[in-house]
Amino acid sequence: MNKGQLVEKVAEKANLSAKDSAAAVNAFMDVVKETLSAGESISLVGFGTFEVRERAAREGLNPRTKEKLTIPAVKVPAFKAGKSLKAVVNG
Repeated sequence: MNKGQLVEKVAEKANLSAKDSAAAVNAFMDVVKETLSAGESISLVGFGTFEVRERAAREGLNPRTKEKLTIPAVKVPAFKAGKSLKAVVNG
């Protein structure tokens, strides 16, 4: 499912116009981005948690030259599914 299809489904489920649905989906994505960039997490009970995880620096290998290089530490967005979502997905 892409963003356009998601907007259509939200409009259908919430009985909204496509324009209002697109605004709601965009607003949700903006809030998630802003919250995660501030280092905070978003917990939606029964659905899951959006959070930022830190990936430690590590040593890598250039596949072409076999030269060792240091891969810097980074922060990555992550989603941990909640119990209810897992149950729905698993039937």
